[in-house]
Amino acid sequence: ALRAPPQGGTAGGPAEPVPRRSLDTPTNLVMNRTIDADAAFPEQPIALPGGAVLAVRRAGTAAGGTPWLLLHGISSGAASWAGVAQALAAAGDAVIAWDAPGYGASTPLAAAAPTAGDYADRAAALLDVLSLPRVHLVGHSLGALMATALAARLGTARIASLTLVSPARGYALDADAAQRIRTQRLAALREQGVEGLAARLHERLLTADATDEQRALLHATALRLTAGGYAQAVELLVGSDLATLAAPLPRDLPRRVMVGSADVVTPPAACEALAAQLAAPFTLLPGAPHALPVQQPDALAAALRLPPSA
Repeated sequence: ALRAPPQGGTAGGPAEPVPRRSLDTPTNLVMNRTIDADAAFPEQPIALPGGAVLAVRRAGTAAGGTPWLLLHGISSGAASWAGVAQALAAAGDAVIAWDAPGYGASTPLAAAAPTAGDYADRAAALLDVLSLPRVHLVGHSLGALMATALAARLGTARIASLTLVSPARGYALDADAAQRIRTQRLAALREQGVEGLAARLHERLLTADATDEQRALLHATALRLTAGGYAQAVELLVGSDLATLAAPLPRDLPRRVMVGSADVVTPPAACEALAAQLAAPFTLLPGAPHALPVQQPDALAAALRLPPSA
C-alpha cells in the first residue's frame, strides 16, 4: 500500500514556511541495473471514445492501493519512466505512463496550439477507459503543466496527490520570452529534425557521469517524438503558466515539488520558489539532473513513496 501522500495548502501562497527536504542519495538508489523498457514496462494501445488512441505502458498491480499516473516531458515519452515504474512495482504499486497525444503512437490533439486543458481532457478519458477511480498523479517537466490542469479539473475525488518533478513553468506571462522560445524550438526542429534533437539531449538533461545505458534510453525515447506532436507541445509550453493552472487546485489536494540539484533546465531555486507559491513541500535530490526519471529512477521512486516532510 502507498504511504501517506504529501499535504498541500492553498495555491496562492503558504501561510507558513513549507517543508523542505534534501535527500541523501545512497549508491543503491542511483540506477545501477539494466532497464529493458519494453520488457519491464510494455506498451499497449488504449482506444478512447471518439476514435483517439493513447499508447500507454503499465507495470505492477495495486492490490487495493492507489496507482500512479506518470506524465512525461517535452522531449520524452512513457519509456522514460521505465526505471521508476519498475521500482514502484517492486514496492507493490501499479503504474501507468502515457505517450502524450502526438507522441509515439498516440493520436495527436486536433488543435495546432492545444492548451493544458486539452491534454487534461485526454488524460481524464484514459482514466475512465481504464476504470481508474483515483490516482497519484506525477508530471515531469512539461508534464507538470498537463498534470496540474488535470488535478485542477478532477480534484480530490479522482486525484489522491499531485507531484511536480522538475516542473516547467511555461511562458504565457512573458510574451517576448514565449515568442523567443517558440522560434528557437521550432527552428531547431525544422533544421535538425527529431534525430538531430535527440542526438544532443544528453548534454543538458543528463550529467557527465550518466551511464551509456541512461544516454541510450534518453536517446531512444526521444527518437519516438513526432514533429507534429513536438510542435504542439511547444505551443503548450509557451502558452501556459503553471501558477495560473494551479490557482483552482482544491485547498486539500496534497501536492509537492521535486527537483535534482544538478538540474540546469528547471533550476532548484526556481522550483523551490514555485513550491513556496503553491504551499507545497519541496524535495531536492542531490546530484540529479533534469532527466531525473532516467538517471536516478530508484531515488525518485523512493522519494515519491516517502511521507510528507514534517
